[in-house]
Amino acid sequence: MNDGGSQFNDETVLKLKKLVKELDSIRGRHTELVSVYVPRDYNLIDVISQLKNEESTASNIKSKTTRKNVLAALEKIIQHLRTFRKTPENGMVVFCGNISPVEGKDDLRLWSFEPPEKMDTKIYWCDQVFVLEPLKDMLKEKEVYGLLIMDSKEADIGVLKGKKIIPLRHLDSAVPGKTTKGGFSQMRYERVREGLLNDFMKEIGEQASQLLSQQENLKGVIVGGPGPMKENFMKEEYLHYQLKEKVLGVKDISYTGEYGLEELVQRSQDLLEKAAVVRERELLSKFFTELQKDGNVVYGVENTLKAIEAGAVDLVLISEEFDWIHAKLKCQSGHETEVDLPKDQIHNQKCEKCGLDLEVQESRELSEVLAEKASEFGSKSQLVSTETREGKQFKELSGVGAFLRYRIK
Repeated sequence: MNDGGSQFNDETVLKLKKLVKELDSIRGRHTELVSVYVPRDYNLIDVISQLKNEESTASNIKSKTTRKNVLAALEKIIQHLRTFRKTPENGMVVFCGNISPVEGKDDLRLWSFEPPEKMDTKIYWCDQVFVLEPLKDMLKEKEVYGLLIMDSKEADIGVLKGKKIIPLRHLDSAVPGKTTKGGFSQMRYERVREGLLNDFMKEIGEQASQLLSQQENLKGVIVGGPGPMKENFMKEEYLHYQLKEKVLGVKDISYTGEYGLEELVQRSQDLLEKAAVVRERELLSKFFTELQKDGNVVYGVENTLKAIEAGAVDLVLISEEFDWIHAKLKCQSGHETEVDLPKDQIHNQKCEKCGLDLEVQESRELSEVLAEKASEFGSKSQLVSTETREGKQFKELSGVGAFLRYRIK
């Protein structure tokens, strides 16, 4: 199936999205949350050296509590980095800080992650929030939008990848300016001009269709320009019909050229946000329609896992609010078990054999386990938000489901 939304080929990207969501919700009491970005091929010894220097600087922080928390976070990061022989292939990010909401109480946490693609960003920053923009941009890289601007003199074709605007081609026209001559010569001049304008719009359509159809993960196209030409362009069949169907809107802008591409993006934030919501809503509407007619979908942890392991799943859907854990538990008598449960239930389990309390030995986000299994069986995974009515409904249904390649018993 073609879901029209962001798809993830492995559990790493899914884990990153969950991580960003979790870290984005954390606020420190003071400027004591530490973010460290280590670029690919960067020497970890140099990073550790820099952090040791930062420890010396942090020793001068006036607030005793802030100083203690920053030093503890830096030391924990240093010790963590020392467990690596070298920087991971794509680089790494480490976040650490006291996230306790209660003054004077310690809850020092560390998160470490290798990004899903090569990273050249180098950051050390201490603040009340973690620095997440580079990771958010990395997630947005999967979404590509075509940009097309024009007037009678020139046109520009480009793409928006994440926050990066990439010009692809600039076209100059042979269309002359309007004349003030009267009589027959003016009418002939206007016919010639209209013919040249039509030829120019054909060229724009052909070039845009060729360039934009080559873009992977193209989610939509936005058209803009300073005059009426863009509306005339959209009325006719200059763009390939498949691209025309992806046009999100037409915007009035003041410029062409690279400034025009930037202005078009600035004026189209409403379209970009709406497009993501619409795609997700359409995907979930399709899911619920299939569910009502007992079609090729399943929901719930047990049914989804069964379908994945049968190799029957095309796309796994996981709610961003899905909070289950896969855990290995053990009691004092030595009995062991593995369970899938909501986070708030995981520490209240009793051993079925002896009745003693079960303690958590290992745990993982169940969303990661599901995405990993899906990848093993050639299936895709996608997180869905709770920002739409359909997203909330999906969360209430169980927060986990899947589109099937074929029905299973």
